[in-house]
Amino acid sequence: MNTELPLSVTEVLTTTRSVRRGLDLDREVAPELVEDCLRVALQAPNGMNRQNWRWIVLTEPRIRAEVAEVYRAAFLARNASALSRLDELPAATRSTVTAGRQLADRLHRVPVLVVPCLELADGALSEGNQAGLWASLLPAAWSYALAARSRGLVTAWTAVHLDREQEVADLLGLPPAVRQGALLPTAYPLRSAFRPGPRLPLESVLHRNGWQG
Repeated sequence: MNTELPLSVTEVLTTTRSVRRGLDLDREVAPELVEDCLRVALQAPNGMNRQNWRWIVLTEPRIRAEVAEVYRAAFLARNASALSRLDELPAATRSTVTAGRQLADRLHRVPVLVVPCLELADGALSEGNQAGLWASLLPAAWSYALAARSRGLVTAWTAVHLDREQEVADLLGLPPAVRQGALLPTAYPLRSAFRPGPRLPLESVLHRNGWQG
């Protein structure tokens, strides 16, 4: 189904935000639209073209509520210190934490939850640097988020639930060889306009021909 917005590639790349507060929790998202975004995601690069990604799409209220309960517990445990001293935090940090708390509190109401996974030979994650492993999944997951943005949807990239990955795996009936990489709540936004987020200037993070301290 073709529902693409009139956005340039640059607009899609620079205005795809993690939307935690402004989600329309009462508007349904057509399964066909999510699948359309996933077909775009399947064009992402992956190691040796193995395509060992697996996509779990959650729309049934009961399972969304069960996953949300685990997510909420993981979020509160991870952010207990920050939540106990919100008034002491810098404004930007406080905003991020409170938005995260709002998402955690309402996750069960988000119409679609997408869990991108990798199916590995034995389910074991490699020791040391895992960049090569997750490079076969995370570009596709981000492509899904970009495709959703281009079609009028928004997502929120989060991986908090991975603190309790096995609990979610048990809820979803995942085999031991399948490992989760993220959680992408997906919904229509309450507003249509988005702008680039605050970022450090390129000059402060760019190193040419090696590291310049």
